[in-house]
Amino acid sequence: MDEILRQATLVLRGMWRHRWLGLFSAWIVALIGVVVVFRIPDRYEASARIYVDTQSILKPLMAGLAIEPNMDQQIMILSRTLISRPNIEKLVRMADLDLNIKSRAELESLIDDLAKTLTIKSTSRDNLYTLAHTDPQPDRAKRIVQSLVSIFVESGLGDKRKDADSARKFIDDQIQVYQKKLEEAEERLKEFKLRNLSAQTGEGKDYFGRLSEVSSELERARLELREVENSRDAIKRQLAGEESVLTSGTPEAASGVVPEIDGRIDTLKRNLDGLLQRYTDRHPDVVGTRRMIKELEELRLQEIDARKKLAASNPGIAPPSTNPVHQQLRVSLAENEASVAKLRTRVAEYQSRYNQLKDDMKMVPQIEAELVQLNRDYDVHKKNYETLVTRRESATISGEMDASTATVGFRLIDPARASSKPVSPNRLLLLPMTLLLALGAGLFFPFALSQFRPVFFDARALREMTGLPLLGVVSKKRPDAELVREKRLLWLFIVGVLSLLAVYGAGMALMVYLSARAA
Repeated sequence: MDEILRQATLVLRGMWRHRWLGLFSAWIVALIGVVVVFRIPDRYEASARIYVDTQSILKPLMAGLAIEPNMDQQIMILSRTLISRPNIEKLVRMADLDLNIKSRAELESLIDDLAKTLTIKSTSRDNLYTLAHTDPQPDRAKRIVQSLVSIFVESGLGDKRKDADSARKFIDDQIQVYQKKLEEAEERLKEFKLRNLSAQTGEGKDYFGRLSEVSSELERARLELREVENSRDAIKRQLAGEESVLTSGTPEAASGVVPEIDGRIDTLKRNLDGLLQRYTDRHPDVVGTRRMIKELEELRLQEIDARKKLAASNPGIAPPSTNPVHQQLRVSLAENEASVAKLRTRVAEYQSRYNQLKDDMKMVPQIEAELVQLNRDYDVHKKNYETLVTRRESATISGEMDASTATVGFRLIDPARASSKPVSPNRLLLLPMTLLLALGAGLFFPFALSQFRPVFFDARALREMTGLPLLGVVSKKRPDAELVREKRLLWLFIVGVLSLLAVYGAGMALMVYLSARAA
């Protein structure tokens, strides 16, 4: 601690030797600072306040129908991007600031200055925006703020219709693209269905359901076939034990008419006409009925031939009359034979269907996978198409709503007004700063000079600096006239320092008084 105090004492003694340089430097810096402060031009501030009303009564009414942009966010972005170079150039023309500009460099300098001095302050909660500008001329500051207000309002309201038209045009183009994709997907789906028409089933049944149904029909047809075959075999056994007695001289034998068989054939033909009205020629019932009619006709011809042969072999003997039981059995046998043929045709048809379904089931996974992919593509294109159509209608409604009423309202709360007193520079703050700067210069220069031209004030400092032994110190006795002169110079130095402080104090007091009087 003692060493620090000793070093500080040495430094102060060295600075004291150059105290007049410090006092002169302080006065010079103070005078220059005061001149600079008072030569700074006064700047006046012009400002205006705007309220942006983004709440419209149509918003809740058109919710879900029209597109609702985030107007608060758009206005906030507008406020942040308002001070841009194109807007400043427009502002220069609107405020007539380019009348005295003669070169491009002056215009660039003016634009840079405006970009620094224009300010926009907002309170996001209340949508209040304050536009301000400082300028040496209050009238010009007011014109600049008025022009900035106009640009702010025009930027908020302009280009909405153009944006809406561009959006609708883009949506229309996309609708045409997706309409073409949708038509192509529908065409692919139609071709797939036509190509796999046999795989399509009604009543929501798949291949397994159809296979089970055909299998059940096949088993039922086989059961009916076995029943009819057993009935036929029983009739054959009964017919084998009967004897047929043919009668001669009957009108039927002479005319070739067998009443039992002819009546059965007529009944089957009527049934065939009814079946043809409901089914095609390839239906199993139609095919079986025709087969039965054909067999009955052959049986009728055989019966007529048998009668003729019997009559020819016994010309003198009248043929016996036909046994009704025998004839009935033969008719029943013919009917059963026809039923057997019909059921065999049905069994064969169902068997063919069953085998075809089993073969087709091997392709079912591939067909279903392709159908799922086609339906997925179709559903995606259809969904996008319907969404775009809905968006286009919403955009149309939004455009009509913007054209019929304003969704954003600008209210000028405070018009552009320039302050009557300058807002800068703050000389009451700058003058004390110049005083501090002057005092700092008064301390810095003596300190720097003492370091460049050091002086030893005691033997210890000389011994430490040179590193040589010091044999002794010779003191100097100053005369009384020199002491009086140094004392007079000391008082003169103190008066110089106090005069500097007094001049600054008087100037500050005068400025405070003038400011209070002007207010």
